[in-house]
Amino acid sequence: MNIYSTMRIFSRLVTLFLVMPVHEASHALVAKWLGDDTAESQGRISLNPFAHLDLFGSVLIVLTGFGWAKPVQVNPNRMKNPRGGYALTALAGPVSNLIAGFIAIFIWACLLCTDAGMNAYFSLDTTTMSSVLMLLQYLFSINIGLAMFNLIPFPPLDGFNILRYFLGEKADRWFYLHQRELQMGFLIVILALNYVPAQFNILNIACNFVSNHMLELVLKIPQHKWGIS
Repeated sequence: MNIYSTMRIFSRLVTLFLVMPVHEASHALVAKWLGDDTAESQGRISLNPFAHLDLFGSVLIVLTGFGWAKPVQVNPNRMKNPRGGYALTALAGPVSNLIAGFIAIFIWACLLCTDAGMNAYFSLDTTTMSSVLMLLQYLFSINIGLAMFNLIPFPPLDGFNILRYFLGEKADRWFYLHQRELQMGFLIVILALNYVPAQFNILNIACNFVSNHMLELVLKIPQHKWGIS
């Protein structure tokens, strides 16, 4: 196994045992802030990965970089604004991934300001610095990918629960009654995306759009020239 494959797998394990717990704990924490302590009572406001991991979703993360954890149970009826609160709770997960991705690429950019970082970036040799830079790039990509993936509007993903906020009660009830069929549709969509060329893959397009704009933002933060394009 070469260094690229090793770092890719390692970054996915870091995502599984660190980033995913942050994602799920964010759901639970926002739910508590909005008045529902259901997730808190189940121990989900925690960074312990074993409180959150789903077996099948975890295997997918390791194999593909995309996956999910055990859903956080929320009772929106305990919130002052049930529909809005439920949507905000769902949004908290993808937002946590975007924040984690931003932190990873910001550290990566800061390291490139150093001579050691710049030399490692352009060197063909494998060093500790080049490995750290590679890990940060993978973490950035995986977090952006997870955020975009979770925003797909199919159950059980967060995007579906966000979408429900904008639907009328009749449509919302229809979606609720047909969640099983929608979940099957979700699996078909995921399988289909694996065979769509990258330039036509909407998930890939969304990831590239967000990644490029976040990278541009990070590179504009310092006032001096970074020395990379």
